[in-house]
Amino acid sequence: MASESHMPAPMCLIENIKGQLVANQEALKILSAITQPVVVVAIVGLYRTGKSYLMNKLAGKRKGFSVGSTVQSHTKGIWMWCLPHPKKPSHTLVLLDTKGLGDVQKGNQNNDTHIFALAILLSSTFVYNTMNKIDQRAVDLLHYVIELSNLLRTITSPDGSRAEDAADFQCFCPDLVWTLRDFYLALEVDGKLITTDEYLENSLKPGQGTNQRLQNFNLPDQCIKKFFPVRKCFVFDTPTHRKKFAQLETLCNDELNPDFVQQVEEFYSYILNHSKPKTLSGGIKVNGPYLESLVLTYVNAISSGNLPYMENSVLTLAQIKNSTAVKKAIAHYDQQMSQKVQLPTETLQELLDLHSASKREAIRVFMENSFQDVDQSFQKELETLLEAKQSDFYKQNLKASSDYCSALLQDIFQPLEEGVKQGIYSKPGGFRLFVQKTEKLKAMYYQKPRKGIQAEETLQKYLQSRESVSDSILQMDLALTKREKEIEEARVKAEAAKAEAQRLEAIQRRNQEMLVERERLHQQQVRRMERNRARDLAMYWRAQERRLQIERIMFPELVKGIWKNYTNEKPKMRGKMDMHGKEGSRTSFFYLLRDSNKKRLKRSESILKLKEEGFTIRSSNSREKFPHQKIHVSYSKS
Repeated sequence: MASESHMPAPMCLIENIKGQLVANQEALKILSAITQPVVVVAIVGLYRTGKSYLMNKLAGKRKGFSVGSTVQSHTKGIWMWCLPHPKKPSHTLVLLDTKGLGDVQKGNQNNDTHIFALAILLSSTFVYNTMNKIDQRAVDLLHYVIELSNLLRTITSPDGSRAEDAADFQCFCPDLVWTLRDFYLALEVDGKLITTDEYLENSLKPGQGTNQRLQNFNLPDQCIKKFFPVRKCFVFDTPTHRKKFAQLETLCNDELNPDFVQQVEEFYSYILNHSKPKTLSGGIKVNGPYLESLVLTYVNAISSGNLPYMENSVLTLAQIKNSTAVKKAIAHYDQQMSQKVQLPTETLQELLDLHSASKREAIRVFMENSFQDVDQSFQKELETLLEAKQSDFYKQNLKASSDYCSALLQDIFQPLEEGVKQGIYSKPGGFRLFVQKTEKLKAMYYQKPRKGIQAEETLQKYLQSRESVSDSILQMDLALTKREKEIEEARVKAEAAKAEAQRLEAIQRRNQEMLVERERLHQQQVRRMERNRARDLAMYWRAQERRLQIERIMFPELVKGIWKNYTNEKPKMRGKMDMHGKEGSRTSFFYLLRDSNKKRLKRSESILKLKEEGFTIRSSNSREKFPHQKIHVSYSKS
């Protein structure tokens, strides 16, 4: 908005028509034209407690929001005034003033709490205006409206079960400014002065103890502190004499209580300097169209009748808290199961164990967030929902196992299907090959992990669906095998006869070859014996010839009279000749000459003659046994 001239005065944004809250279309049209981020300051309190005076001060005007001085309140609902922000350029200040809260003549208590909740949900700074002091009634009311606001925000959320993280929650939550009108207490504790903020924190300080009653008593304080991370407190003295309250908006500051004027100035400065732009989850800054959308969303949700009534605030609060606790527990269960469960599970017990662990966690979350579930109806409701969740997971597990196993079987048995189409098993013995291949593929299927609880049933269904193919292969195998056996028997007989004929022929041929070989070896042996005989005879005659030659050389006298000497056995000299013949190229003669100590032959002359003839001479002495000299004579065969 370029200037304040667009809204010279406040306008009713949400009005109460016959007990129903309705958004004003003209006000929505103004919001839709605001493109700047908006700082939304809303004030809530009972009528006739000076709310409008403070909002006019924030607007910088004496008049604007009506300041009533009678017991009759103005139109019940939420009034809006959009102005340029005096401290933040390019921002629009949206002031929301609630009217008629607590007026018994206008509407009922449910409308009050709904307007209260709308103010919290739409604002970035929420001003809670009460009288005199912070009491338990004001705390309980604020606590109830906070729970109602949470429920309303959950109903209107696109994902109501989604757990919001701390950062998103803090972005959404408005700052709390608690204003105390006509405050009369002394700000001191144990004789020490305290600030207004310390007074607020002490009022929200939980009591010490662990019993259930005390925990229930502390619950509102804890809820307020959690929902409003930023908290501020202002106290206001009585502005003037009660008789002048009717002219309050026309009075100058000089006519007012100076302490009140100072307190209002501090409130004005804090709100304008510290109020933040309205922000949604995810850090989205709200402008006019966004705020228009929020108004319509929340008003429609209230009109749908989904929010509880407030005949009994404690009972209603317990219903809200416990319903929220059930939703949180279910959301936590879903989160735990989604993180832990990997479908299909290998066994049913694995799924049951995971469900039991997640169920315990869900019940723990419920117990932490529940409130006065006396008859345990909400806990029983939670257990019923968890049983339904278990049944749903069981069905999902069955389906996941069946789907996975079916896909796995199609993949594993694909080669077998292709073999059937190609006719690999359409032959004798094909059924045996088909069964062997099937068993091999079944073993592969069993080895695959995490098939789930439907593994065996899915396999049997698949095999049953293929029984017709198996029977067809079996019948074909039997027919082909019978014909094949007949052909095979005839072939075996023919081959046996042929083999027998070949065997007899081979035996006859081998016997003939043995006879021929035996004759050849006999003839070869005869020729070798004839050659050896001729050679030995030739060697014998050559040896005789050489012996005579040696004797002529060495013993000329012995040759002449050898027979005479041997016959007469003369003692002068006796000679003995030994001849040794071999089949080689050498023949040796040994002559043993024995001397009768009367006369010897001259060896040197005889040996010289033998060497001249080409003989090789080797001699040795053996005088220990015989008084003779041994001469070895050898020659090479030409």
